[in-house]
Amino acid sequence: MEHRPFGPLPSDVAVIGQGTWYIDDAHRPTAVDALRRGLDRGMTHIDTAEMYGDAEIVVGEAISGRREEVFLVSKVLPSNASRDGVIAACERSLRRLRTDRLDSYLLHWRGSHPLEETFAGFERLREQGKIRSWGVSNFDDADLDEAWGAGGEGRLASNQVLYHLGERAIEHAVLPWCAEHDVAVVAYSPFGHGDFPGPQTPGGRVLEDIAAAHGATPRQVALRFLVRHPSVFAIPKASNPAHADDNAGAGTLHLTDAEIARIDAAFPRGSRPRRLPML
Repeated sequence: MEHRPFGPLPSDVAVIGQGTWYIDDAHRPTAVDALRRGLDRGMTHIDTAEMYGDAEIVVGEAISGRREEVFLVSKVLPSNASRDGVIAACERSLRRLRTDRLDSYLLHWRGSHPLEETFAGFERLREQGKIRSWGVSNFDDADLDEAWGAGGEGRLASNQVLYHLGERAIEHAVLPWCAEHDVAVVAYSPFGHGDFPGPQTPGGRVLEDIAAAHGATPRQVALRFLVRHPSVFAIPKASNPAHADDNAGAGTLHLTDAEIARIDAAFPRGSRPRRLPML
């Protein structure tokens, strides 16, 4: 598995990680096995959130006895993101995850609490050793400018955003902003939501053709395309071990410039939206 610098943090992080949205809907032992298989395959970046139902509990079971291997991330709901609310929410997440610390803690999206209050809570948690770093999710470039000012230079570690072949809006402004400011970009829902291009579609045929040339799968090709930029990481979900194996295969795949150009042409990024999409 390839590793690369994660924003300003001193340690490198696996370029392909593991998302957990809706993982609690799967058969619990199978979901736990999937996460553990992902760890075995080097997908040591695990992302979850207090909003994801029992996902934190599933993750806590999966990483039991393996905490030192994991770059563990969770997210606080905007409604809980006051200065004191952040601390209480983090402590609840830590209990569910069966750990004493997070490697990063994110504001899930902007809400009514001022960013200065949220980030003050994050800084207090960092000083207490309960989180190593903090970041945001679903922020566009204007939001990021505000966050940079509110949190202080060099403190924002990452921005987690929707990014898949059919939704490339971040490439217009968010990705360049993050690259300039040394902020990691984490792609959630990297296969979309039930609309991954099938083999009979024009784009799907491009993915199939490139995959065949590498002995890979179309989903591995799609993941590799998304993380072609050195600032980007991806966190696909797998609810069974076979899917985890498939996701992990993208971690060592290398696409040629010509293949990247073919994918870029098959899935054009379109014009810049007024606001980023958010799920």
